[in-house]
Amino acid sequence: MPLRRGEVRGYDFNRMVVEFTMLNQGKVIQCAISTAAMDDLEGKRDVKPDQRVDQFMRLREAIEEQASRKFLEEQVRVDRPLILRSNDFSVVASLRPHRS
Repeated sequence: MPLRRGEVRGYDFNRMVVEFTMLNQGKVIQCAISTAAMDDLEGKRDVKPDQRVDQFMRLREAIEEQASRKFLEEQVRVDRPLILRSNDFSVVASLRPHRS
């Protein structure tokens, strides 16, 4: 069963990730996505720190779908955060139209 949407915790400037949660049968799964992964997914490089949560919200559906897939496929431990990086989206990014 896929994970369910949790809450957006915010941008961690020191770690350069946006933190969020997902729910697995009522248990909270701590998650994060790197800013590099979001930039690759969106095809942007000029996103300011104060715009990171907005960027996450634009990409939220794809991010949460990938978090759920990674959790189920890799059997991530519930006591460890699930971290999404650029390589987790390599197939998705390759399907995005290239900008000229």
